[in-house]
Order: sequence, then structure tokens, then C-alpha cells
Amino acid sequence: MHDIAKDQLVKKGQNPFASKAVKLKRRDRAISFGLGAATYFILACTLYIFADIAFKGIPVVLKSEAPFVNFEFFTKSPETLMTFETEGGETYKMNFSEYSQFKRDHPDVNIVEEHSHAYSGGGIFGPLVGTALLTIICITVALSVGLATAIFLNEYATKGRFMDSIRLAIMNLAGVPSIVFGLFGLMFFCLFIPVVTSEPLERSFLAIPLGGGSYFSFEGWGTCMLAGGFTLAVMILPVVIAACEESLKAIPMGFREASLALGATKWQTISKAVLPYAFPGMLTASILGITRVAGETAPIMFTAALAHKDELPWQAANSIGGFFSQSVQALPYHIYTVAARIPQSEYTKPMQYGSVFVFMVLVMTFAALSIFLRIRYRKKLKW
Repeated sequence: MHDIAKDQLVKKGQNPFASKAVKLKRRDRAISFGLGAATYFILACTLYIFADIAFKGIPVVLKSEAPFVNFEFFTKSPETLMTFETEGGETYKMNFSEYSQFKRDHPDVNIVEEHSHAYSGGGIFGPLVGTALLTIICITVALSVGLATAIFLNEYATKGRFMDSIRLAIMNLAGVPSIVFGLFGLMFFCLFIPVVTSEPLERSFLAIPLGGGSYFSFEGWGTCMLAGGFTLAVMILPVVIAACEESLKAIPMGFREASLALGATKWQTISKAVLPYAFPGMLTASILGITRVAGETAPIMFTAALAHKDELPWQAANSIGGFFSQSVQALPYHIYTVAARIPQSEYTKPMQYGSVFVFMVLVMTFAALSIFLRIRYRKKLKW
């Protein structure tokens, strides 16, 4: 009866929902237009930033003649750029090492005006090496601890308020600013964590004799790549744990039940029937974690990075322990230094934009790699 009455109203042109339908359609179109405009505005801003960096950075990284790549920019560490003018009116621009050699080779040249531009000469080889070492240490620690924690929380831990509070604490840590993690790393890894040494430093909080001239000293590792890597690992642990746990939760319970029904143990079920299928999500989380830690400045500024270092870690170290106790340069901190801590001029901009462009390409490469590997491994896994 209701449908018949409705049809009769429609035939008579007395549809009571007609006016509301028109208003709803107009509102829907307005909302759709607003959301689309906001999306394309953000996209346009992003493309403008990328285009500006590429336009100013590509001439630094690439050359117009063979071999077309500025290998000097990738194989030399940063150094001071010298600009000077001779008495004859000739203007020169060269790195400090070349400038020193020029003065030795031409002692009779009278320099009437010279200017120095710190960290604006050379290349970015040192910062690239330091960033790679810090990232390797960070990902090794974060993945091993984060994966183990995620497996325990999802597969072994019982449900209850205590475990819920642990998950809440992990999620809260994900929102802590990176500079707080930097201060934590400075306090714990650089100044407090215990080490075994033959001679405690003056900063040692407590030294416990072990016999044989050795001490268990609470003095930390000092400012080094190991402290920086562990600090970055602690910073991304909440993200890694959450991503790995969500990947484990996405695996149907039927996989576990079938494996257990066949007589497999708990760990055999996890390693053979769960982890292989959760691997693509975990891989994506780990690679995205790399892109985040590679761009952090505050944590490494307190714990590991130097603005300038003449020697690479393996050149200054005489043992494995000495290697990991070295301070390093890092690309984000180098960009911060040349962009904010030195006087700006036309001679500092090539280093700024060249470094930013290389870093942007690295981040985009890691992001694309994560998407590619996730799609590839998911195609191989058939549920």
C-alpha cells in the first residue's frame, strides 16, 4: 500500500522528497568540490616545492658535459669555500684545500680581497656515509626489538588492562617530539649507560670495581654513531611495533588454527604460517622507518653528528669499538648547518640546494621501493 501511494504522489508531481533531494545533491556537489580543491591545492604546493628544489639542485648534481654527473659533489666531504680577488682583478672560487695549494704554488700573487664560506665547498660524501651508518644501526636495533615486541603482544600476551596500558604507552610515544628523544639519548646513551672500562672518565656517575683493573662505569658511550643509532631506534620503535602488530593482526586466525591442528608448535605456527604472510606489511614499515630516521636532525645533533669532520669513521678507528665510538656527519644536520647556522650568500646556495635535492631523491627512492616490494611480495602470497 505504501508503494502504491508513493507512485501516485510521483505521478501527480507531489513527491515530498523532491526538494530535499535537490538540496542534498547541491550540498554533496559543494562538499565534493571543496575536498577536490583542497586536495589539488596541496598537490600543487607539493609540486611547486619539488620543482623549485629540482630546478636549483639539478645544476649542482649534474653537468652539461660528459660524464654529466658531478662526481666531486658525491666523493668529497664538505669544506670551506674560498672566494678571492687578486691585484690583477682576477676573481677565483675554490675549496680551502685548493686555495692553500694555490697560495703555495703562487707565492708572488697579491690577494687584495678574500671571503670564506663555511661548509659551502667540497661535497656531501661525509654526510652521506654518516647518514647510512646511523640508519643501518637504527634499523637493525629497531626491527629486532620491534618485531619481537609485536610478536609477543599479538601472539603470546593475554588480553587485559595491563597489556592495553602497554599498547597505549607505545602509541603515546609515537607522538613525542624528536627533540625529546634527542635529550633522552644524550642523557642515557651518551652520559649514563654502563660500560666496562679500565679507566673511568670524570663524567662517570658510578664506577664499580670488577677486579683486574676493570670498572663497571656508568659513563655512557659519549657522542658517537652508536649513541645516535640507538636514539633513532628508540624514536621509531613505536611506529615499527604498531605497524608490525597490525600486519600480524591482518592474518586470519584460520591460518593459526590449521597449523596447530596439524600438530605444529606455537613458534612453528608463527614462523611458518603467520610471519611469511605478514612480511610485506612489515617490510613497508621498515623502509618507511628508514625514510623517517634518515631525515631527523634533533636526535643526532645531540648524540652523534658533527658539522665538520676531516676523517671518515674507518680512517680514525683502529678497532671495531673505536669505529662505533666515532662521531659522524649526517646529511640532515649538514643541510641545517648550511641553511641556518652560517651567513647566507650566493656561494652557499649551491651546497644547500644540491644537498636538499639529493636527500629528496633518496627519500622518494625509499618510498617507491617500499611500494614496489610490498606489491611484489603480496602477488607471490596467495591466501
